[in-house]
Amino acid sequence: MAAMRAVYLLRSAAPRGRCRGRTYVGFTVDPRRRLRQHNGGRSRGGARRTSGRGPWEMELFVHGFPSDVAALRFEWAWQHPNSSRRLLAPPTRRPREQPISFALRLLPRLLLAPPWSRLPLRIRWLRPPRPALELAPPPHVVEEEGAGPPRLKRKKGRSQEAQATPLLRCPRPLCKMAAHPSCLARLFLAPEPLQLLPVGGACPR
Repeated sequence: MAAMRAVYLLRSAAPRGRCRGRTYVGFTVDPRRRLRQHNGGRSRGGARRTSGRGPWEMELFVHGFPSDVAALRFEWAWQHPNSSRRLLAPPTRRPREQPISFALRLLPRLLLAPPWSRLPLRIRWLRPPRPALELAPPPHVVEEEGAGPPRLKRKKGRSQEAQATPLLRCPRPLCKMAAHPSCLARLFLAPEPLQLLPVGGACPR
């Protein structure tokens, strides 16, 4: 099974004051544990921006990223839409728009932008009822509801999946080309530097 890599959205449920309704976007390999850390404060591993500003509730998380780098780039773009090069025309926050509404307006725009538009991502909604997004995500993005899967432990070193990855071979009968998928991906993505997942390419031989 693939490792869990999730980018999550928190909303503060503080009963009153300036903290109520605030949002926070982060990355984790264990959504349940990370929520406990945020609500426990910095002494329990929570972030500085969320410490003492809760309690926090996790609205959703996006998972299915092929690498930590892909997930962390998504996290950064969601946190800094105006600075990200992935969104060509990032939306601006509307007058009196709640932070959670703005974050949910950004989400489908990120999912529709390269390189994430080609990734087999999933949205896990945690608090019913599920809100309607302003734009529809790509049709291959699956929307789920519920608490979500448990954390999957990571093993040190190369995983068995990586060690067992077979070579890809050219379908032409007389061609003897064989290459690792990651090597072919880098070659096929040369004309598309913004993407992470190729959809095709020509044999390099």
